[in-house]
Amino acid sequence: MTAWKPLDRGQESLRQAYLGFLAARPDACQRSCEPGHLTASALLLDHTGANVLLTLHPRVGRWLQLGGHCEPGDETLAGAALREATEESGIEGLEIDPVPLHVDVHPITCSLGLPTRHFDVRFVVRAPAGAEAVCSSESLDLRWWPIDALPDDPDGNAGIGEMLAAVPS
Repeated sequence: MTAWKPLDRGQESLRQAYLGFLAARPDACQRSCEPGHLTASALLLDHTGANVLLTLHPRVGRWLQLGGHCEPGDETLAGAALREATEESGIEGLEIDPVPLHVDVHPITCSLGLPTRHFDVRFVVRAPAGAEAVCSSESLDLRWWPIDALPDDPDGNAGIGEMLAAVPS
């Protein structure tokens, strides 16, 4: 996070907030950190970049990017995002860009059972040609969506749209 240079002022402001939170909380990457904790997400694109794999999240009830909590064995946030993408998609051979794509802070009641915040760091991940996703127990459904025909969402898929807009050409 210290080396990442977002192109947009809003993302830079969030990056600064993340750095302050990380400096203040040595447990910031642990889900037990009640005020909030870092999570890692993967915007998983097919090999052509024309489709994105989304999960119908059981707790949230919406189509979202893959990702989740950091685990003790994760050495980096990119590593956590890649692990989550592999676990949730069932696809081997994924490739991740280790430079963050986007950050977002959102309120949620996660596995703690208490209201908290996710400081989500998002990465671009690409699937190999011919990759077939397999729905895991962490999803109600898993589906490839054309990036120009995302599923209907009351929030207008703002988060996914913002991530897609940030993907380097």
